[in-house]
Amino acid sequence: MRNRSKLFLFFINIFLFMFLFEQSVSSLSIQNNTKNIKCLNENEQVNNNSKVIYLTFDDGPSNKITNKVLDILKENDVKATFFLIGSQIDGQEDVVKRIYNEGNSIGLHTFSHKFKKIYSNEDNFINEMMECRDKINNVIGISPEIIRFPGGSRKHLSKDYLNRLHDNNFKVYDWNVETSDGLNPKIPPYNMFRRAVKESKDLPRIILLMHCDCRQKNTCEALPDIIKYYKLQGYEFKTITEDTPELYFPIKTKK
Repeated sequence: MRNRSKLFLFFINIFLFMFLFEQSVSSLSIQNNTKNIKCLNENEQVNNNSKVIYLTFDDGPSNKITNKVLDILKENDVKATFFLIGSQIDGQEDVVKRIYNEGNSIGLHTFSHKFKKIYSNEDNFINEMMECRDKINNVIGISPEIIRFPGGSRKHLSKDYLNRLHDNNFKVYDWNVETSDGLNPKIPPYNMFRRAVKESKDLPRIILLMHCDCRQKNTCEALPDIIKYYKLQGYEFKTITEDTPELYFPIKTKK
């Protein structure tokens, strides 16, 4: 009888230990997830009762593809934001004018888009953004201050660097959903669509990364379905302006 009691108490202790361990792990997981969410959105203020999507296109302007994207936007009565490369504007001035005249927003994506050059030091990066801004100003008479790091700001941005960009009136916009068309323009359109909608679950504010240089034919194929999906989900389509809250990847900290 005494042995049975000891065995019973042993199993009770094992059960309590496993229960407490599971609760501890669960609590730690929730804390870690909350920490990551806060880190990703520490600069974002969003009304959770509304759903907003910003369609963004990097690496333009190009004649055929950027114009095709603009055709699709116009057909669907939505606007987007185009982060332009300054060195590609020569000969594509009419495309830049069309982007602007049709109510879309324009941002800066450096002048050369050459990673070794723009990321060699902060001065080069800032000067390239200014050069790109001047090029756009020469074409349409505006000086955009919204910028996107080629490849994203991850591993580049620090608090001091961000402050320096702000001192030059620049605001940074990365993304929280993407189609991977920049890494592989030949991804089938349906796969691009799936990535564009799969990663967006429960996000009240989406900045969707796409591209519109001469290689992105499949992006044009996927875009109408992407727009249709987000309309059906009740998202409002907006363009990024200087008044849009910034969204950037977690900035690096000194160890």
